[in-house]
Formats: sequence, C-alpha cells, structure tokens
Amino acid sequence: MSLLEKLLGKPGKGTLAPEAYADSNPRRSAVVRQVASLLLQYPDEALLASLPLLRTALAEEEALTDGMDEFLEWFTERPLTVLQSEYVKEFDLSKRHSLHLTYWTDGDTRRRGEALAAFKEVYREHGILPEGTELPDYLPLVLEFAAKVSPADGYELLQRYRPSVELLRLALRDAGLPYHHVLALVCSTLPGVSPEDAQTVMRTAGYGPPTESVGLEPYSSRLLPLSERNRT
Repeated sequence: MSLLEKLLGKPGKGTLAPEAYADSNPRRSAVVRQVASLLLQYPDEALLASLPLLRTALAEEEALTDGMDEFLEWFTERPLTVLQSEYVKEFDLSKRHSLHLTYWTDGDTRRRGEALAAFKEVYREHGILPEGTELPDYLPLVLEFAAKVSPADGYELLQRYRPSVELLRLALRDAGLPYHHVLALVCSTLPGVSPEDAQTVMRTAGYGPPTESVGLEPYSSRLLPLSERNRT
C-alpha cells in the first residue's frame, strides 16, 4: 500500500487509482515538471529572465512541443505588468482555474482539509515542509516535489489527482488561455491519453465537488531544504 493510500484510503470521487510507478524517461519528466512549476507561478522579473534557459532545457529533452513554443512566444511578447494582472485575474480571483488540486475534488469542505493534511504528511515523510501562504496541494508545489524530491510519490499525487489537472487544462483551453499548453505538457509525463472534453473526465472520475466552506491552514509553494525535518 502506498503512502498516499495509507493517509487517504482508496481513491474516491474525483480521483483515480494510480498504476504502479514507472517512467521510461525520468529525466524528461523531471525537467518538464520543474519548468511547469515555474511557469505556473506568479510571473516576475526572475521568471522572465529564465525563459531562454527553460526553453533550452525543454528542447534538450525533446519536450519543446509546438504548444509550448506558442506559449513561450505569447509569454515573452507580453509586458510583465500585463502578465501579472492576467495571472491574478485568472488564477487568484477565479475559481474556474484553481491551481489547487483538491479544490476540484472537494471544494472548500472538511474532506478537503483531510486531503490537505495528507499532502503535507507526504512532504514530511521526505524531510520537507511547506511554509507561508499557499496550500500544499498547490500544483506548482506538487510539480516541484515530483521533479526534485520524490518522482514516485510525486507521480502518485499527480496521477491520483489527474482529473483535477485535466479539468484545469480543459478550462484554460476553453478560455483561450495558452497556459493550457503547460498543463498538456505535464500530462505527457503521466500514463494514458488526455480526454478531449470535461464530460469525459467527469464520467471517468465520478465528479461532483461539494461546497461547504471551512477555514483552512495556509501553506506556501516553497520547499524547505531536505536537511530540515522539523515537524509541526
């Protein structure tokens, strides 16, 4: 039994049971997940400066798809203030494009609190702890964890919550936001074919998130060094 299954039990509505971890090209997966983690965070000057390096890293792993080339061109051509404003509008102020995986399965419910605690425990088992304001199911954090800390447990988190990733991808695509290419690249590191519509995702995962609101403890997308194993 995997660590996540011990913490959360068998996958329920909105999640999938991951196949056993296997990756024919772990280096490509790690590069893709790390690049995606950066591109899905709030854009700043440092991110803009790193774009040539990110493009090169993807190209070296044969992961610079036509879609990603289109996204990087779109991203590069826009002023930083516009990128920042649009990011806040689409990801921070709108629940239609939530970057928090368990929001898609559980809304703001008590069940979501249990799932968030499980995410945090997975990180703790590897000697890292999130800090700050972001929740532990924040997709850029999960991608960084999968890229730099534990490909196996990171894979299980991503694949278990694959319906959330796919619904986000489709929502971005339908809204005409090039960020959907980043999500498509992430999905290329996971087994199976991505569905073409949200109805297929929802049928497969038995979707229907509840809406009860509760307070949730804040976390951040920054990982502590592996040497720091202080538990809270």
